[in-house]
Amino acid sequence: MIGAFTALASQFPPPETAREDGLLCLGGDLRPERLVAAYSRGIFPWYSKGMPILWWSPDPRCVMPLEGFRLPARSARKLRLHPFELTHNAAFGRVIRACAAPRDKEGGTWIIDDMMRAYEDLHALGYAHSIEAWRDGELVGGLYGVALGRAFFGESMFHTQPEASRAALAGLVALLRQRGASLLDCQQETPHIMRMGGVMLPRAVFQAELERALASQTQTGAAQSCATPEMAGSGLPFPWLPWGVVYSYSPDGFWAARS
Repeated sequence: MIGAFTALASQFPPPETAREDGLLCLGGDLRPERLVAAYSRGIFPWYSKGMPILWWSPDPRCVMPLEGFRLPARSARKLRLHPFELTHNAAFGRVIRACAAPRDKEGGTWIIDDMMRAYEDLHALGYAHSIEAWRDGELVGGLYGVALGRAFFGESMFHTQPEASRAALAGLVALLRQRGASLLDCQQETPHIMRMGGVMLPRAVFQAELERALASQTQTGAAQSCATPEMAGSGLPFPWLPWGVVYSYSPDGFWAARS
């Protein structure tokens, strides 16, 4: 089965052949196998309704160094005084739909119905995850992305209250550190990400870091893939085990595995 996955991944053109704007190829589908194959090559889908599926590999690539993450001083102070309740995978469907809500006057969004279904399928398999920020029982911010090996590929975030998405990102960084992750991909540069420590990597550097993050899963501590026996024996055709646990967040910034 791993051989079939490798063959599927090899169907994508080499990332270095992408156009200057990052567009690599078009077509295909959003099956879990193809999505995981794409991410393993540093490629992601991004397109709008009525268009074919577009696959991207931008150069340079925005990443968040896990040890370089920093909240702006004002945000850190606000979050200390008025923290949000953070959860992991408590409302994945709600998070992705909130991320898909139009944010401009034109009302456009790239997270169309097919994309939502595709990532919900990945979530059901244990490869897509969300972090939620709550206040007074209301979901007010969050993010979602894809986890493979020691890499996490951030997809989108949202907030309806100030600082909620920053709180969710800070929670994700803490969780990835605990799990021994080495790469947090942010795909494209935004002022929001750059203010918190984001850096731009040439494609060749990014691909080398991705290769190291996917090469193996460490054998000790929180960096292990915490798959349940059921998941480990599920026959999924991927080289990386899914996360088989859900985490609970404590006010001191530590995530504890619940199941």
